[in-house]
Amino acid sequence: MFVKKIEFKSYRNLKDSQYIPSRGVNVICGSNAQGKTNLVECIWLFTGGRSFRGSKEKDIISFGQSNAKIKAEFFAEGRDQIMEISIEKGRRKATLNGLERNYLSEIIGTFCAVVFSPDHLTLVKNGPEERRSFLDGAICQIYPLYAAYLSRYKKALNERNALLKSIPSKPYLRETIDVWDEGLASAGARVALKRINYINQLTENAVSIYDGISSGKEKLKLEYRMSYDTSPGCGLEELYEKNLKALKEKREEDISCGFTTTGIHRDDLIIKINDRPARSFGSQGQQRSAVLSLKLAEAALLGIEKGETPVILLDDVLSELDPSRQNFLLTRLGGMQVFITCCEKNINSESVVYMKDGMLSAEE
Repeated sequence: MFVKKIEFKSYRNLKDSQYIPSRGVNVICGSNAQGKTNLVECIWLFTGGRSFRGSKEKDIISFGQSNAKIKAEFFAEGRDQIMEISIEKGRRKATLNGLERNYLSEIIGTFCAVVFSPDHLTLVKNGPEERRSFLDGAICQIYPLYAAYLSRYKKALNERNALLKSIPSKPYLRETIDVWDEGLASAGARVALKRINYINQLTENAVSIYDGISSGKEKLKLEYRMSYDTSPGCGLEELYEKNLKALKEKREEDISCGFTTTGIHRDDLIIKINDRPARSFGSQGQQRSAVLSLKLAEAALLGIEKGETPVILLDDVLSELDPSRQNFLLTRLGGMQVFITCCEKNINSESVVYMKDGMLSAEE
C-alpha cells in the first residue's frame, strides 16, 4: 500500500498544492509551525479516522475559507484508487473511486496507515481512555465491523446510564434494567474478545521490537486488565455471562452513582517495562520506545491481516533518537512507505522536501 499523490485545498495553513512522494522513506523538513504536521494529518484522514491531534473538523479549514478538500491517489488491494474528502460546516464527506459514501465508516480499512507523534506519549502517560482509544482505532482498521460493535455498546451504555439516573425518582423503571444489561453485556463481550485477541497478537510483535530498540537491555510486557473477573482464554459466551453477572452485582452501586461502573469502557491496557508500570516508573526514553514499539507492532499486524503493508507516519519522532536507534527503526520499516517530519535533515533518505509557510519545495 502506498500513496501516489496527495492534493489539498484550503487545508489548515497548507498552500493549495499537490505532493508526489516516493514509495520509500519521505522526509519533510522545516522549522516548527510551518505545516509539516498538517501534511501528516492530511494523509492520516484518508484512513477514515478523526484527526490524531484531537482537532475538530472546523479547525482543519483554512482561516477565512468555508470548506477544505483533500484528495489522494493511492495503490491498495491490488489496484489504483482515488479518495476525496471534503470538510464543510464541521462535517466530512467522502468519495471513493467516484462513488459518494454516506458514512465515513464506509471508507475505514480501504487506506491504512499508522501514525506516531510526540503527543502519542499520552498513550503511556495518561489514563485508560487513551489506551482503549488506541486499541479501538487499531482494531477498526483491521476489522471495520468492530466500529459497529463499539457504536452498539456506547448506545446501550448511554441508555443504561440515563436509566440509572432516573430510577431514584421513578422506581418503577427498575424493572426495565435487565433489558439494557443484556444488550450491554452482549455488545461488550464482542468488543472485549476482539481486544483480547488483538493484544495477544500485538504483544509478540511489540516485545520483539522493544527488545531491538533497547538492545535487549529491557523487557516490555502488555496486559489487558478487565473491570470484572474472567478466566484465561475465555470465549464470547463466558465474557457475556461474566459481564452480565458483574452488571447485576454492581446494580445497586450503579443506581447510587448514576452511571455504569463495570464493563469494557472501564478496561485498561497495562504497559510494563521490566515488570514495572511504564506510566509510573518509565523514563521519557522508555515511554517513547514503548509507544514506538506498539505503533510498529500495529503496523506489522495491519500488514499481516491486509496482505499489504500500511503507510507509516512519523511526526517529529526519529530526530530525537540516537543514530543506533534510528537505524534500527528504519531497518524495521524497510519495504514500507514512510513519511517522517523533522526540523533538520539528519535522516538518510533520497526523497526530501522542505516546508515553509505551508509551501512544499524541493530545495531548502
